Amino acid sequence: MTYGVRSSVAPLRRAALRRPAVTGDWAEAGWRRPDTELLLAQHEAFAEKLTELGVSVEVAPATEGEVDAVFAYDSVFVIGGGTVVFRSAKPCRQGEAAKLAAALEGFGVPTMASLTAPSVMDGGDVCWIGDNVAVAGRGYRTNQAAHEELRALLAAEGQQLFSYDMPHDQGPAHVLHLMSGISPVADDLAVVFEPIMPVALLQELAAREITTIPVDPDEYATLGSNVLAVHPGVVVIFEGNPKTAAALAKHGVEVHEVAASELAKGDGGPTCLTRPLWRA
Repeated sequence: MTYGVRSSVAPLRRAALRRPAVTGDWAEAGWRRPDTELLLAQHEAFAEKLTELGVSVEVAPATEGEVDAVFAYDSVFVIGGGTVVFRSAKPCRQGEAAKLAAALEGFGVPTMASLTAPSVMDGGDVCWIGDNVAVAGRGYRTNQAAHEELRALLAAEGQQLFSYDMPHDQGPAHVLHLMSGISPVADDLAVVFEPIMPVALLQELAAREITTIPVDPDEYATLGSNVLAVHPGVVVIFEGNPKTAAALAKHGVEVHEVAASELAKGDGGPTCLTRPLWRA
């Protein structure tokens, strides 16, 4: 079987990306208008970097008009049994999930379940802090009903889901996911932006003896807290975050930087662009 995920840091064997759309309402989606030629080139270079690091990369075609669809992490979640199809609270993203699930079926990953109303959830609100231990944020993009549905699906596979409330931050019009503030990079190491982290989650990380690397506010603004683990201690980050890169290197992490001036204009980083299909 070449799919299944129960960790955010186990070796990334297979991943799906979605080629960027070049048409759509950038303002409605909250993007700063990108140079679309450079956007495409940077996305291709990102895919090439993952391939260089040993990831088998599947690239789904662009869905024109859906500019957020490039953030393939958000609309579905892959676990042991296959794809869980999410429901978005953001109006302009509500067509993405079914299309990505269909693409993943074409890549050999079956759809195992779909969230139902009133559940809403973005993948950016869910990550793993240990093998078989997931954490989820509850805020403007993800609600309690979705937590309960996902918790039941994970429990059937012997996995746990812990829930945490997200802060108001800049309000419902501004995306704030749990993974805006945390990126696990090894079994015992995570990058965090502490001002938006749930206190109880920081305490849980400490209890599990997971060392945290704090991100400076200036690099939170440039997606320094968004770090993709390709292997334990091997990561991809966006260029322009030298303090975060140096802090990671100080902890023995191998850091690979990619140019992302245009990709970053949608306020999503390497983890947002990547839907892990198989970690093992």
